[in-house]
Amino acid sequence: MSQADALKNGPLDTYNRRYSQRGLLNRYADGRAQYFAYRQMTMAGLAALIGLLTFPLVGLLVFLVAFLGDMLDTVYLARATPIGENARFRHVQVISAITAAIQALSLAFLAWSPSVFMHSEDHLHQAHATPLFTVGILVGAAINATVILPYNVSAGITRLAIYGLTPLAMIALESHAETGGGMEEVHLFQIAGLGVLYFSVFFFVSFIVGRYNRSRKNTLAMALQHKQLAQINAKLQAQQLQSQRLALVAENANDSVFLMDEEGRISWVNEAFTRITGFRYDEAIGKMPGALLNGDDTDMAVVRALEKGRATGKPFRLEICNRRKDGQLLWLETNQVPMLRDDGTVETIIAVERDVTAAKQYEQQLKDARIAAEEGARVKSEFLATMSHEIRTPMNGVIGMAQMLERTDLDDEQKLYADTILGSARTLLSLINDVLDLSKMDAGEVILSEVDFDLPACFQQTLQLFEPQAQEKGITLDLDIAPDVPRIINGDDRRLRQVLLNLIGNAVKFTEAGGVGVAVTTSRVGDRLRLRFSVTDTGIGIAKEKQDQIFERFSQADAAITRRFGGTGLGLTISRLLCEAMGGEIDVTSDPGKGSCFSVHLRMQPATGSDLTEAADAAQHAGRSLQGMRILVAEDNRINRLLVEKYLQDEPVTLEFAVDGAEAMEKTPDFDPDVILMDMSMPVMNGLDATRNIREMDIRQPVIAALTANAFDSDREACLTAGMDDFLSKPINRDDLLAVLRKHCPAQGRRATG
Repeated sequence: MSQADALKNGPLDTYNRRYSQRGLLNRYADGRAQYFAYRQMTMAGLAALIGLLTFPLVGLLVFLVAFLGDMLDTVYLARATPIGENARFRHVQVISAITAAIQALSLAFLAWSPSVFMHSEDHLHQAHATPLFTVGILVGAAINATVILPYNVSAGITRLAIYGLTPLAMIALESHAETGGGMEEVHLFQIAGLGVLYFSVFFFVSFIVGRYNRSRKNTLAMALQHKQLAQINAKLQAQQLQSQRLALVAENANDSVFLMDEEGRISWVNEAFTRITGFRYDEAIGKMPGALLNGDDTDMAVVRALEKGRATGKPFRLEICNRRKDGQLLWLETNQVPMLRDDGTVETIIAVERDVTAAKQYEQQLKDARIAAEEGARVKSEFLATMSHEIRTPMNGVIGMAQMLERTDLDDEQKLYADTILGSARTLLSLINDVLDLSKMDAGEVILSEVDFDLPACFQQTLQLFEPQAQEKGITLDLDIAPDVPRIINGDDRRLRQVLLNLIGNAVKFTEAGGVGVAVTTSRVGDRLRLRFSVTDTGIGIAKEKQDQIFERFSQADAAITRRFGGTGLGLTISRLLCEAMGGEIDVTSDPGKGSCFSVHLRMQPATGSDLTEAADAAQHAGRSLQGMRILVAEDNRINRLLVEKYLQDEPVTLEFAVDGAEAMEKTPDFDPDVILMDMSMPVMNGLDATRNIREMDIRQPVIAALTANAFDSDREACLTAGMDDFLSKPINRDDLLAVLRKHCPAQGRRATG
């Protein structure tokens, strides 16, 4: 039997069953049935005595009446009980009171019968004894009713009332018969005697009821004590079982578990302690953990934190570097829980320690790997930045001088040579740009600059760049912009142009006959704008099994295509990555020999209006004169200085040159430039530091535009953060240079001083 069953079937439950109203009524019914035979024998004896004193038939009659009354009461109780939870308890209680009244009346008839039948002439001399006989029987019956009163109060009170009223009725009838309604002294004495008897019975009833209540309280108290003892015993057994389980867990745990006394000395260790630390049970007992495990690598600050944690009497967790018995490094995660006495002092400390050496080593490996990766990324970035600068700087001279050469009087052969130089330089520059763009995308350094821009103009201007090539090949270039396409939208137009250049450039390159068509549509998706455009050509097409491959880096549909048309295979890779960065996608459908269609979906925003003024200003600047502008060029490369000089030789400007940032700082106050063209990478002092120092000077502040061969978005941000106003990427185009100068010419007003 479980502890729960023992409590359920214990003394308290027994008490509740026995002393509930249903339980008492059931016990009352059981008692009536159990002593039925004894009552009948008693009544039979009394009836026989009455028969001897009066007439035999009288004795038989009174016995039958008493028997039938008792039988009715007992049979009903036997049939109505036991009373369950759902039985009609109140109904049974009321009926049992009625049957008790019938039984009491039948017994009262038996007790009264001698007085009735002994008033004949033959028994008149014995009639004076009948009241005493009647009262004796009724007192005995009252005592019995008192004993069972607590079990069925309504039945008991009913019986006591009948037994008490019967002698009064006898005296009243006898007085009426003898005096005709008066009351003699003998009758008064009889009533007085009954009063004394009733008083005695009342005290007897009170005694019996009080005794019953005390017994009931004692039984309840004992049942409650038994329940408390059972609960305490169950709790002790549960604690004992839990202690046994915890002991088994601690003994067989994979983690090291040991106990310390109030002084901090080890009093018990499990097997895992020996396995992890190398110290046996007998070597550890009585030792301080620090003296046993601390080594040269142990952090004393952690040791002090351990001692402080133990002193507080609260659980704590730390990581500590220890040494095994064999001297090997051991990292432990220790969780220590003090067990306190009633007065709050520490009695025992439980320490659970986990070997985290492997985790710490892995953590250190990850840290080293992260440092190595960061260093590799830094070296890579520096290398790319350096290569960008070192390649773009001479390319600036090649392309710039080729452009200047084209502006001179050349014969056809010389013009062919100049065009070849310029075309080859631009092809090389395109390759450099693709490699740098792919490196930035691999590093997650793509920064989108979202501005309001003219969408139709973006497509028209990009398509115009390929018109000479298309005319040379004899193919058409068509642009179809849907009527509902908004003119101004918000997005990164520079990245959009880059995707367009790659797709249209490929379409023109791989199309020998027919043409290239660009279709543009837009649609609203909530508060956003979805841009969709397609580039369709009638070129060589792409085999179905190669269509996914073309978006991989350095991949083209066929090696023969590379030899025939050239290219690095990076353009579509970069386009796909740019589309994904702009929240879109790119896909292709193609039939070999018939052509291809590249479809692009991009997420854009409706125009905000904030950049429209700037676009209008740019158009206004285009016709502005540079008359009287003073320009300081800070550039360490002689060819680049020469190139800027040649670009501006026909413009009404005053030029001054500085070969590094420090010289630019020195010349700025005296030369008082309107614009400084500041190279970023120079000896002695770079352009960023020079810009910061110039911005701190108490002078009329010039416009500073960066001249840099570093093409990364981060470089642009660094320039603007340092205090520069604009950005020109090498190789410098003459038109771009003039546009920047016109944008910041003196007609716009000067900066505030200081």
